[in-house]
Amino acid sequence: MLVQILKSKIHQARLTGCDLHYEGSLAMDLDLMDAAAIMPYEKILVVNATNGERLETYAIPAPRGSRTFLLNGAAARRGAVGDVITIMSFGGMTREEASRFTPTKIILDPDNRIVVPGTP
Repeated sequence: MLVQILKSKIHQARLTGCDLHYEGSLAMDLDLMDAAAIMPYEKILVVNATNGERLETYAIPAPRGSRTFLLNGAAARRGAVGDVITIMSFGGMTREEASRFTPTKIILDPDNRIVVPGTP
């Protein structure tokens, strides 16, 4: 049996935009995606600490170095520029694999710069 385990987390990201007239997803700076081990088009859970909203979507790459976090499509109604969000992805593992696994987590400052680099 597989259990779902936190694989990756970006903590304290700030939304830089919301575009209702786009096909949907969360665009993220590809450098930050790499640092958190989140792949382009990977399923993600987005938690908005500012308003309490939660949504599932997928990650799309934004230009490297842009520090972008852009909610698109209907998801754009779940946040506003400046909202603090956490992005998580999960992976299926056996209990044995999960007992040895450590998620990759990064923490960002208010300008979406990494202040605590990825672990492990």
